[in-house]
Amino acid sequence: MQVSAYLKLSVAVAVTTIVLKAGAWWLTGSVSLLSDALEALVNLAGATFALMMVVVAAQPADDDHPFGHHKAEYFSSGFEGALILVAALAIVWAAVRRFWAPQPLESLGWGLALSVISSALNAALAWAMLRKAREHRSIALEADARHLFTDVWTSAGVVVGLLAVMTTGWLWLDPVVAIAVALNIVREGLSLLRRSIDGLMDRALEPQVLERIDQVLADFGHHVLRFDHLATRRAGARRFIELHMHLPGDWSLTRAAALRSDVEQALMSAVPGLRANIQLLPTDVETHGRDERDLP
Repeated sequence: MQVSAYLKLSVAVAVTTIVLKAGAWWLTGSVSLLSDALEALVNLAGATFALMMVVVAAQPADDDHPFGHHKAEYFSSGFEGALILVAALAIVWAAVRRFWAPQPLESLGWGLALSVISSALNAALAWAMLRKAREHRSIALEADARHLFTDVWTSAGVVVGLLAVMTTGWLWLDPVVAIAVALNIVREGLSLLRRSIDGLMDRALEPQVLERIDQVLADFGHHVLRFDHLATRRAGARRFIELHMHLPGDWSLTRAAALRSDVEQALMSAVPGLRANIQLLPTDVETHGRDERDLP
């Protein structure tokens, strides 16, 4: 199943959980179940926007975007993080009002049952989506999966809190649980925003990926060949690397280009989704651009 198919499934599950959680809130009048329903609305909006951005990211390069559209996925992650923060504010507002004016809860058994069913759907989908996200290095799919996992833990906290209300009769526990839910999803929202900003700022590749790259270059290294000025970045599912390869000046262009092709192929085989750009230079020549790393 492709990334877009998982996101379409996420939209369908989000609609289902909205119905279930809204029903749970309507039956019980619980503000903590209302907070759970509000997060389900965020799930729907996030999954819909993520699907749009994945479609955009898959478009080929064009004259206006010669390096492709891969970074579109970061907008999805940032948008979903912002939605989570807005939902958290709405939950806190409703919880504070209920804290000062407690109301009796009704039909908690049915409400809890609907909440548990919706959580089970979200958990199964989130687990499958996270595996697919790691396989395809899709931050949009990963963001949606992690948001669903947050929703699962949110629902679990709500269920525990409402069971405590049923046991103790303390109605103030309901808004307190809702506020705790809000604080938890704020943490996840901030994490998604940070990752989105990192991606848009051309963050370097992960340390474990850099180790694989270093190993490939070491396999090609010998006394007449050296590499320097290595720079890497991430753009959605794509990874990019630029470096200089120094060769003896008396080599023919054909021989040098053939070796460069071998190095590029080895790098792209070792790191899925990698695009390598290698500049050929004679051994005794150094180049310096306007990069601060090259300044004394």
